[in-house]
Amino acid sequence: MKQLSLDNLRTFVTIVEVGNFNKAGEVLGRSQPAISLQIKKLEGQLSTKLFDKVGQGYQINIQGKRLYKKAMQMLAINDDIFREMSHETLRGRMRLGIPSEFASALLPSIVGEFSNRYPDVSLDVTSALSKHLLHSNQSQQFDLVLALVQPNSMPSNINSEHVEVIREDELIWVGNTTKPGLSDNLSLVLAPDGCVYRSRVIEKLKQQTQPWKISYTNPDFFGLLAALKQGLGITALAKSIVPDELSIIKDKRLPKLGKISIVLVNLDTQHPQVSATMAKYIKTRLKS
Repeated sequence: MKQLSLDNLRTFVTIVEVGNFNKAGEVLGRSQPAISLQIKKLEGQLSTKLFDKVGQGYQINIQGKRLYKKAMQMLAINDDIFREMSHETLRGRMRLGIPSEFASALLPSIVGEFSNRYPDVSLDVTSALSKHLLHSNQSQQFDLVLALVQPNSMPSNINSEHVEVIREDELIWVGNTTKPGLSDNLSLVLAPDGCVYRSRVIEKLKQQTQPWKISYTNPDFFGLLAALKQGLGITALAKSIVPDELSIIKDKRLPKLGKISIVLVNLDTQHPQVSATMAKYIKTRLKS
């Protein structure tokens, strides 16, 4: 009797949810060739293609959409069985603080899986600039905070024992390649003062003679994304969370921006086991 691999099905579902093979690999901690091989095996078992090639990427087809609904049901049953048989029960409230650009990249895959596995946990998610999330008054409102900080630099109000550096990520220039705003007077799209991206960009540009101006400011990542897509300028982002809508911009006039630290601050204020479990979910996706 033929049997489908639940591991391959979970990879398939992840690709559909995050939008492409590369990001699915980052979420699952696997290489792109490994992800492609899993899908090839799944398509071989089913004797049908699940994705159609469109341009440089792949798009789910009709057969893939049919499988997606049933795959979600199978995975939900699998997770329910493990939860019930292992008596692994989490209850409580999880107050998560996360930068908006990471929310767009991580939450779609994390929230659904976590909520299905632990339905008795209430998730309370706040998106804001890392500086605000780590501020002394704000940080007391969270159990877990994902943040961007300058390397080897944390606010004095945060106990270093609560901090784990998840990864050192490269800062890169991104924008709309068809109209990136690379005129003689460089146009920038940035978050307000307090954003680590903004601080690094301005610091590096002040060290050279390239003229520049800030053409658009918005504290919300989706507001910045809209401006970038319209070609109002370019910005800087951590390489691991560049959305599909943007492209990496390389130009000799643009300085290298160096590294940024992605940290997880576990304050364990209400439900330590819930915080530790959510932290594990986040680290699995960011340590790939």
